[in-house]
Amino acid sequence: MIASDNLSRWQSASPFWVSFLLIPVIWSTAFAGGWWVLLVPMSTWWAFAALDRLTGLNLENADPDTSDDTLRWYILLTKAWVPVQFLTLYGLIWYATHTDHLSTLSKVGLFFGMGVISGTIGINYSHELMHQQGRLERWLGDILLAMVLYSHFRSEHLLVHHRYVGTPRDPVTARYNEGFHRFYPRVMWQCLVSAFRAEQDKLARKQRPWTDRGNPFWRYWGLQAGMLALAFFIGGWSGVALFLIQAGVAIWQLELVNYVEHYGLTRKHLGNGKYEHVQPRHSWNASQKASNWLLINLQRHSDHHYKPNRRFPLLQHHSEDTAPQLPYGYPVMTVAAMIPPLWRCVMNPRVRAWRRQYYPEVTDWKPYNKSLNPLPRS
Repeated sequence: MIASDNLSRWQSASPFWVSFLLIPVIWSTAFAGGWWVLLVPMSTWWAFAALDRLTGLNLENADPDTSDDTLRWYILLTKAWVPVQFLTLYGLIWYATHTDHLSTLSKVGLFFGMGVISGTIGINYSHELMHQQGRLERWLGDILLAMVLYSHFRSEHLLVHHRYVGTPRDPVTARYNEGFHRFYPRVMWQCLVSAFRAEQDKLARKQRPWTDRGNPFWRYWGLQAGMLALAFFIGGWSGVALFLIQAGVAIWQLELVNYVEHYGLTRKHLGNGKYEHVQPRHSWNASQKASNWLLINLQRHSDHHYKPNRRFPLLQHHSEDTAPQLPYGYPVMTVAAMIPPLWRCVMNPRVRAWRRQYYPEVTDWKPYNKSLNPLPRS
């Protein structure tokens, strides 16, 4: 009976382990060289876009009260990814700097693909891990973020984004008509500043300076320095350059997703600097089956912001009555976001329809359309 239950639980969780198939794919492209190094981005963007068409939507919801014991195969997934990504990243750095058959362009393409993996999978898994209560899972999340030099994402996401999403105080909420190419440089700077200020203010409330050893930025900087040092030890300056390429691509992938998740959606201002509570309608929902396997239900973002502590297999699908729906999954929508005229053509009518549906009483949206200013202090 126990063996049967374990098998059933593994079968339920197994589609979400599809990300591990990217590891033999990227090693195969490293051995093959040439144009084969483009196989990873092609498989994550185009192959999963096609698979979404074939598999359709998953509109079923798990029992949100399911225990962690029942979810152990799902929980193991995110934990196991950390050593796998670590060994893959540094193994590829060693291989690329000690082989003669890869041209410089092929190496750049190879680590572009590695960045797609560490951004699409690694940062996404760190996001799941940082939301958990256990110290081990949070540390594993920190290790994944250090591998892409974006450790402050944990502080920004937990202390700023979830608190202020859909308001002018959230750097990550993309404004209506704000193109990705304006959003990206803005959010890179403002997220770092807002994350540091959030931790600084948190310490100040305890009458401690930002230099206090309790500031997680010391841990962030230490882990990131260690990752860079290891890249140099393994591959010299070439190894550091390859490491930086994958980190840059990973960060770009993250912010593309951030742009898509909340574009044009705002919480209603209630006066005196207060906003309505976060509801499913304040994030775009997508329940494309295949890309949610790859992204461990990240596209059920409406429920994630509504109930941030839910583990990914328990995230709920929300219908169009309670949450706005993306027309396609993230593989298609992130590509569209890179082409602002196409993005506006697809998404602006949906934002306007969302406004009419949820906030018919709001007649002046100009204050909500303004570009974000640097985050003020609390």
